[in-house]
Amino acid sequence: MTSRSSSKPSSSLTAAALVCVAALGAAAIWYGTMGFRVVSTEDGRRLAIEEQPRTLPLPPAAADKRITIATFFYARCNAVCSSVGSELQQMQQKITEQGLQDRVRLLSISFDPRDNSDALAHYSQRMRADPAIWRMTGLPDAQRQNVLDLAGVVVLPAPLGEYQHNAAFHLIDAGGKLVRVVDYEQPDVALAAALAMSAPPARLAHAEGEAR
Repeated sequence: MTSRSSSKPSSSLTAAALVCVAALGAAAIWYGTMGFRVVSTEDGRRLAIEEQPRTLPLPPAAADKRITIATFFYARCNAVCSSVGSELQQMQQKITEQGLQDRVRLLSISFDPRDNSDALAHYSQRMRADPAIWRMTGLPDAQRQNVLDLAGVVVLPAPLGEYQHNAAFHLIDAGGKLVRVVDYEQPDVALAAALAMSAPPARLAHAEGEAR
């Protein structure tokens, strides 16, 4: 009798503990997925930016009133940056062929302190970038981490002076606000979205529907 009765409180406590653990786990998942709306950290970054656009304090030389498709990179990168660079080359060609250079421009932002003006100029030449459409810029030491944090760009040092980082197309409006992030494997979507942002108000709603 004594043995059986003493096991009941223990079982109740165990069940209560399990319920608490399950509740805490569900709460953590809810928070980490922004209310079960995203399935990854990158998805969460993109949703947060769409819901709360933020101004990026870019160098004055990088300012422009056109819609900007920006990427973050470093000149020595031989991995994902090369793929993004190829996509930007094709995007530059489309902008030129379709006469869109008055509405959209490309901006590659280096987060590598080693990328001085000479390194960026060499990279620009290698990419055959037309400076009227596609520019390269670095970030001042005092602003670098702030810009990366605002954009949600994570940069981790890797062996041999390399970096690991998330890559995407970042859409910045005429006022300098980052308003949308598009996967780097969807350059056509990024360009269409940029054109939608630059369209006259009468055509904006229709163009946004096509971009999505």
